[in-house]
Amino acid sequence: MMYEPTLESVRAHIVPDWFHDAKLGIFIHWGLYSVPGWAPTTGPLHDVVAKEGWKEWFRRNPYAEWYMNSLRIPGSPTVDYHAQHFGADFPYERFAETFNRETAAWDPAVWADLFKRAGAQYVVLTTKHHDGFLLWPSARPNPFRAGYHATRDLVGDLTSAVRAAGLRMGLYYSGGLDWTFNDRVIADIVDLFMGVPQQLEYVEYANAHWKELIDRYQPSILWNDIGYPAAANLVELFSFYYNTIPEGVINDRFTQASIGDGPPDPAAIMQALAQGMLPTPPHFDFRTPEYAVFPDIKAEKWESCRGLGYSFGYNRNETVDDMLSPVKLIRSFVDIVSKNGNLLINVGPMGDGTIPPEQAERLEALGAWLSVNGEAIYGTRPWTRAEGVTDSGIGMRFTRKGDDLYAILLDTPQQPNVTLLDVTVSPGSRVILTGYGEIAAAQHDHGLTITLPASLADAPAHAIRIVGGASAASGGGR
Repeated sequence: MMYEPTLESVRAHIVPDWFHDAKLGIFIHWGLYSVPGWAPTTGPLHDVVAKEGWKEWFRRNPYAEWYMNSLRIPGSPTVDYHAQHFGADFPYERFAETFNRETAAWDPAVWADLFKRAGAQYVVLTTKHHDGFLLWPSARPNPFRAGYHATRDLVGDLTSAVRAAGLRMGLYYSGGLDWTFNDRVIADIVDLFMGVPQQLEYVEYANAHWKELIDRYQPSILWNDIGYPAAANLVELFSFYYNTIPEGVINDRFTQASIGDGPPDPAAIMQALAQGMLPTPPHFDFRTPEYAVFPDIKAEKWESCRGLGYSFGYNRNETVDDMLSPVKLIRSFVDIVSKNGNLLINVGPMGDGTIPPEQAERLEALGAWLSVNGEAIYGTRPWTRAEGVTDSGIGMRFTRKGDDLYAILLDTPQQPNVTLLDVTVSPGSRVILTGYGEIAAAQHDHGLTITLPASLADAPAHAIRIVGGASAASGGGR
């Protein structure tokens, strides 16, 4: 179908099966901020805000990709770090010299190969973050900073490598912040919304960039961030995108607010941010909670995004203690998928394009688990409930594919006989432990008892396939 530039028309777009099926994407934050690659390891967003408030969050912002903003907040740890390592008078934009020199030797195929081994089905790259630096040589250059872009077409080179590896490519663009157009320091939550450039020049600039990215790179995902200027005609942009890429998807971060409307309602902001999201825009294909997940199955498609540590951009200050362990990463991923979500897990490369070993190791571990258990993840849909428990207290998550049910145990049982509480199999069903084969099972009033092989190795999670399906007993799980 052809989409018209109306809200009614773009809302007729249906989330394509490929995005439901994919489950796992790789987010990449890479830019000038990757050169200093530093931020304090403050902690998770929601914990810090709840305990200390937004001002303290921004002063000690653990997002290394916000280095330019943190550098402008008096008394921030970033100010001290910058003065000690580069000099107080060293301007942020000079990091471009190092970035462009070091990226000349970067091999995008190395990234694409790693992402494929991790089991990812799509990749999302930051084409422009809040600092305004472009990772491609745009036909619409920055009007305030000459040559403020990557010398090499990093977007194009990675797009080619990712597609050659059989993955889809999505593009991130910070439509809501560009500190070369609006240099308001983001020191509190209201600043985040008041800092959106609203001038017509920026509307034309951002729209031109999005259309150029769509035309040139044909992205499967439009991943906007923070918001978008109020004067922009988004339904025109969205219809252009859908007509160009019918199976493309658009995220939920195109929220528009005018300065003339006054500061946004703090209560509305907090209600949305409590779930890791911005206030809902008029149209989107999927929600994007950040460092957050939903507790139950959601009818609408969603994608949880987070770093392996507390930062999206490379942070040399982080250690493995600040990062998700491979076990927690895998279990969190399973939980997200069971509730109709995808996981967009972030890597923060160094300025020269090196993905730190501790990040790569976690992706490799996830890929190794998926190589055995991927059938319980890819192409699945939520069951009647997401969660359950065994008789020994091990948590379970459920997915389904056609008539088959997958019960994924979030630990390795210590006894061979395990009962999946409140699960009733259909007559004639067979039970298969992925990676091992068919196992014995017996139905009881309180659930399905399975017998695991003595050779069962310890793993973060084990997938049980019930061929022919099952039903959930009343009152079981949620």
